[in-house]
Amino acid sequence: MEQWPTSLKVLKNPLGGISLAFICIITFCAIGAGFLAPDNTLHANQMHVSIHSKSPGFKVLLLSIPSQTGELLEEIPLEDYYWKEGILFYRSYGSSQEYYQSVDQDVFPVNLSQQSIEQNYIRTQKFILGTDKFGRDLLSRLLFGARISLSIGFIAVLISLVVGIILGGVAGYLGGKTDQFILWLINVVWSIPSLLMVIAITLALGKGFWQVFIAVGLTMWVEVARLVRGLVLSIKEQTFIQAAKGMGFSSTRIFVHHIFPLLIPSLIVIGTANFASAILIESGLSFLGIGAQPPIPSWGGMIKDHFRYILLGKAYLAIIPGLAIMSIVLAFMMLGNALRDALDIKN
Repeated sequence: MEQWPTSLKVLKNPLGGISLAFICIITFCAIGAGFLAPDNTLHANQMHVSIHSKSPGFKVLLLSIPSQTGELLEEIPLEDYYWKEGILFYRSYGSSQEYYQSVDQDVFPVNLSQQSIEQNYIRTQKFILGTDKFGRDLLSRLLFGARISLSIGFIAVLISLVVGIILGGVAGYLGGKTDQFILWLINVVWSIPSLLMVIAITLALGKGFWQVFIAVGLTMWVEVARLVRGLVLSIKEQTFIQAAKGMGFSSTRIFVHHIFPLLIPSLIVIGTANFASAILIESGLSFLGIGAQPPIPSWGGMIKDHFRYILLGKAYLAIIPGLAIMSIVLAFMMLGNALRDALDIKN
């Protein structure tokens, strides 16, 4: 029977291959959010209060007013407009006033005709997923929010792996009182609910972007440490480890060159599961208001801002980010299962 290379065994599992492709697409969208998002302002925070809570597919005319330096100063949603004697008269979207406001042609760059101004500064904007309660583009906020979820997953998993490998490796390899103390510490941290621990650390470090990353990472090392300790206790009794000790190799060399490579498959699997857990924890923190702070977009924060709209006939404002969280977590969990099967030496 033809053997699949280890790196391709994940693709042998249809769900694993689909999950990997989905994660790659989300990662690409998150990295390129500044180019892909219709609203590429900082944190996709361009507000148009007059067009808040609009349904997916909503279209509106937007007038862009430039500053003296040529940068975007203001965007105004329009009902309609017309020119008269070099002055642009317009009526704002949703305005109850019947009169028109005006903008002089001199506000725009010189030597631009009325037609050029219309082509460059008045456009029809389509909001594919609609707008949120502040009139911000929901699709743009969703894309920028993916950065938060993926970033916290990566950094939290990195922190948990570093701490877990060091403490679990030391406990399993040295044994004795060192093992007993680290095992006691693991059990103490294990007994505290993860969400409460994260909240406590977040409150101690302060609300913020990086504080959440550190807090989540410092609560996820326990699973890694327990796994590493158990594997090291088993591996260090193997004949080749005893032979390495007999040859006078240092403990550091034995762990790094002979034990650690055998831990990598299991670490990959638990790292994938922890990635999904980190996304869920961050979403929960943002929903409680102690995660990523506004105006930074976060999927959990988007649900927090709009969960009341479920009863107002606009449930999609909360369901869309909820589906984003569910799909990325499900993808990581299925990828973890596929990796577990692919890295199993029996397969």
